[in-house]
Amino acid sequence: MRSGGIFDVDGALKRAQAIDELAAAPDFWTDRERAQTLLKEQAQKRGTAETWQKQRRALDDAQVLLELGEEAGDEDSLKEADSTSQSVEAAVSKLEFARMLSGENDRQNALISINAGAGGTDAQDWAEMLLRMFLRWCERKGFHTEMLDHQPGDAAGIKSASFTVEGEWAFGFLRSENGVHRLVRISPFDANARRQTAFAAVFVYPDLDETIEIEIRDEDVEVQTFRSGGAGGQHVNKTDSAVRMIHIPTGIVVGCQSERSQHKNRSSAMKMLRAKLYEKQEAEKLAKMGDVHAQKKAIEWGSQIRSYVLAPYRQVNDHRTGLKVGNVDAVLDGDLDQFIHEYLIRGQDESELANLARLPDPDL
Repeated sequence: MRSGGIFDVDGALKRAQAIDELAAAPDFWTDRERAQTLLKEQAQKRGTAETWQKQRRALDDAQVLLELGEEAGDEDSLKEADSTSQSVEAAVSKLEFARMLSGENDRQNALISINAGAGGTDAQDWAEMLLRMFLRWCERKGFHTEMLDHQPGDAAGIKSASFTVEGEWAFGFLRSENGVHRLVRISPFDANARRQTAFAAVFVYPDLDETIEIEIRDEDVEVQTFRSGGAGGQHVNKTDSAVRMIHIPTGIVVGCQSERSQHKNRSSAMKMLRAKLYEKQEAEKLAKMGDVHAQKKAIEWGSQIRSYVLAPYRQVNDHRTGLKVGNVDAVLDGDLDQFIHEYLIRGQDESELANLARLPDPDL
C-alpha cells in the first residue's frame, strides 16, 4: 500500500469537492434526479477515499509496532502488528471488490436467459447443463432463483430457459457470464461415439427497479396467451395462463409460464421485456460511441467467451482472461467464482453491454 493509485484517492476527493460546489448552487435541486445521482456519486467517492486513508494509517501503525517489536523482542507487539496487517488486507480487498462492482446496475438482481445454439441435440443438452451450473452457483451464494420460462428440447435438454436471480450484487457478478459458451465432448447422442462441439448463449440482464424509466407503449406490444406446458397430471394448467409478449418495433419476444396466474406471468414477462429494451438502448449508445458492434456474432464457432473441454483432455478455458481450470466437474457444479473474479479484477476494456450487443438476440 505505497499509494492509493488504483483507487484514485486524489481524484475521488477532488470529484467530491467539485460536487460540493455544485450542490451549493441555488438551482442544484431543479433536476432532482441529477442531484440525487451526484450526491450518490459523492458519497461513494468520499467513502472510498476515507476508507483507504484509514487503512493507510493503520498500516503505518502496524509498521511502527513491527519495528518496535523486533527491536525489543516483544512478541505481543509482533502479534498485534501481524493482526493489524491482516485486517488492513481484508479491508483493502473489500474496497477493491466495491471498485470492481461499481457499475450502475451491479447491485441489482439479475435476469438470465439461456439459449441452445449450433450443435443440435448436443446443444440443447449443453444448454440444460449450463442451466444447472448457474442454479448451483446461485445456491452456493444463497441467492434465490425463480424460473420464468422453460422450453424443453426435442430429444433432450432445453431449447431455452429464463430465470431471475435475487441477491446482493447478483447482476454485478453474473454479467461476466454473458456470452457464448462452448462444449467439446464425446457425444452421448452419437452412436459412433464421435467428438462433438456444441454452443449455447447466456444473456444476463439487470432486474430493473421502478426508478429506471423504460417507455413501452401498449400499442407496441402484442400479448399472446396459451396453456402452460407440463409433465402431466395435476400440474398441467387447464387455463391459458402462459404469456408471450412481442415488442413490435424491435421484434423482441419474451415469455413466462412459471405461474398458474396469467396476471403474475404477464408481470414477469413485462419485467423481462423492460430489461431487454434497457440493454438494447445501452448497447446502441456504446455502438454509436465506438462502432464496436459492426459484426454481430452467431451462437457458433469463433464467438465463444469460454470453452469447456471434456475430451480428449479436460479443461475449462476462459478466452477473455486466459484463465484455465482443470477441474471441469467442479465448474459444471457451480464453482464459477474464480472466473467471475478474474474477469472483474482485470477490468475488461469493453463493458458487459458491448459484449451483449455483439450477440444476436435469440428472439429476433
